[in-house]
Amino acid sequence: MAVYALTGFSLVSLLSFGYLSWDWMKPSLVADVATDPMEKSPPPTFTRPPHIIFILTDDQGYHDIGYHGSDIQTPTLDRLAAEGVKLENYYIQPICTPSRSQLITGRYQIHTGLQHSIIRPRQPNCLPLDQVTLPQKLQEAGYSTHMVGKWHLGFYKKECLPTRRGFDTFLGSLTGNVDYYTYDNCDGPDVCGYDLHEGEDVAWDQSGKYSTFLYAQRVSKILASHSPKEPIFIYVAFQAVHTPLQSPKEYIYRYRSMGNVARRKYAAMVTCMDEAVKNITWALKKYGYYDNSVIVFSTDNGGQTFSGGSNWPLRGRKGTYWEGGVRGIGFVHSPLIKRKRRTSWALVHITDWYPTLVSLARGNLSNVQGLDGYDVWPAISEGKESPRTEILHNIDPLYNHAKYGSLEDGFGIWNTAVQASIRVGEWKLLTGDPGYSDWIPPQTLTNFPGSWWNLERLTDGPRKSVWLFNITADPYERYDLSEQRPDVVRSLLLRLVHYNRTAIPVRYPAENPRAHPDFNGGAWGPWATEDEEEEWEGGRESLKGRNKKKKKKCKICKLRSFFRKLNTRLMSNRI
Repeated sequence: MAVYALTGFSLVSLLSFGYLSWDWMKPSLVADVATDPMEKSPPPTFTRPPHIIFILTDDQGYHDIGYHGSDIQTPTLDRLAAEGVKLENYYIQPICTPSRSQLITGRYQIHTGLQHSIIRPRQPNCLPLDQVTLPQKLQEAGYSTHMVGKWHLGFYKKECLPTRRGFDTFLGSLTGNVDYYTYDNCDGPDVCGYDLHEGEDVAWDQSGKYSTFLYAQRVSKILASHSPKEPIFIYVAFQAVHTPLQSPKEYIYRYRSMGNVARRKYAAMVTCMDEAVKNITWALKKYGYYDNSVIVFSTDNGGQTFSGGSNWPLRGRKGTYWEGGVRGIGFVHSPLIKRKRRTSWALVHITDWYPTLVSLARGNLSNVQGLDGYDVWPAISEGKESPRTEILHNIDPLYNHAKYGSLEDGFGIWNTAVQASIRVGEWKLLTGDPGYSDWIPPQTLTNFPGSWWNLERLTDGPRKSVWLFNITADPYERYDLSEQRPDVVRSLLLRLVHYNRTAIPVRYPAENPRAHPDFNGGAWGPWATEDEEEEWEGGRESLKGRNKKKKKKCKICKLRSFFRKLNTRLMSNRI
């Protein structure tokens, strides 16, 4: 068994602070609220398809909500969760694009080619165009569909934009992170551009407005202009609380006594977002939507501990396959829920929202093949058993292979150097390099001795490439059982082999200099023409002109040559 060491503090001192005494089942944190868990509300009248509001926050840590014992004030989220159903066995992906792609398609990353990293601003890549998206299915069911916030699913050509993927309207950013006021985003030195769009146009006139407020106001306007008699789907993908750490001063002032500066700013952003959700909820009630609505709240990945986030007491952080990277905050609030005011331990994954919401909308799933998600509404609303028994967290063949992994360590059936993770029942397996593996307490102390982010670290253990945990009994991933239970390891490796056979090639093309905002009027936006399409060869892409007119094709070739030369000059100047 691995040996653990503490940097700066002893285990006893941590216990005295209460850091290691957080009870996973403590009633004040996650248990049912006020009512008998067996008590049932009168069945709601399902006369019309419900209005659906899906709220996704960015980089909010597992610990960073009031009902998880946080020092951050989230009264709105706490109340909505308490009156609805808290999802305490809910999983997401460790980084942005993968979670969003799985929400929108209902499919694992390995089935969309997005199993490696994120879609970067200059990559000719986007959510595969052959995928029928969640908003498209809801449109088929008669819904008005709207998106507000962060897209991050590619935009290199117009066909990739939200308004071409099922949304009637869109206000938000296309890239992964922007300034909360100026909406500028830099993808490297001197590669900066404006990124706020209204539909398919650049929204220059909205610059200067804090994005969290702007997005909540847009939702209110949508609700005010729509009829509650007609079903509506609004996907609210807040930029908050992703970096840069920016918040109106009055929110920061509330946390002036918080010693850690990053944590102070981060906390202010979370509370600001909480108030934005309050305004959205108020608008639902004011304009007559609330009684026939379903509000889903989800985080997109674990918190980034370098930037004030906390996943305590879980292990790891954003970008890792430890629980701190993939166990999310989630709850559902709705008058239509049959068994309200409770906590659900049903296994739920972000891919499940696709079939669940389409079924709620009375849409047709019979013509959608290959979904990895399940309809979990009976588990949420009625407390029934979840149809889900396993989750493929991911298989990433391009991620740096673990130095000590091998096919031999994988019983000859799986190369344990490959980064992968899967949960089956109560067991969770990780192979390769799962990412930063420390347990990081809330960043509330001003002068932590040494490096507070290295508080508890795995040391003196064997060089490893396989980990096995009973995640039900050990949600903090402290006791690796891979050596004690080789039979379980082998069984889960076989499941990885099964999934890997269904994987499609990774889509991760090289960056294209034509994406530079300087060639698009100073803004990020589509740059590929309609005469071009992508060809994927083992994860690499080449663009080829497809126009039948030889003269047109020649012009495109000359244009490519120009940009290649320009890129060479830019790189030489940078060096």
